[in-house]
Amino acid sequence: MEAFIGLFGLEQGILRGFIFGLVHVGILIIGYYSGWSINRLLKKTSNGHIAGIIGAVIAHIMADLIASLLDPTMRSAAFGIMLGGLLPLLFIPLLEKYIVKSDDHIMVGDHEDIEKDLKSHTEKLN
Repeated sequence: MEAFIGLFGLEQGILRGFIFGLVHVGILIIGYYSGWSINRLLKKTSNGHIAGIIGAVIAHIMADLIASLLDPTMRSAAFGIMLGGLLPLLFIPLLEKYIVKSDDHIMVGDHEDIEKDLKSHTEKLN
């Protein structure tokens, strides 16, 4: 990875963290298109919307950690990035207890839910 960064001069200036961004978003895209979902596991052990929130956060933290470990310009910040991502999880019980969600609140479900939405949309078009 260091050779790739050195070859293109990505460790300097505004391109610092390029590998981090590339890997981070790449992991999320691979997860989406492969159908891998933390939410399915969490839905079996909790209610649905909490699983969605926690699953999204955990997937994001894992992508952050992997990306920061692979990017030499971000490697020294990997532990801090991970802890910074985990800390807000502690507030979820308080938010669930004291914050009332509006009726317009939208939660995106798993791939099956998205597939049903897409199927109903294409049926309307036909």
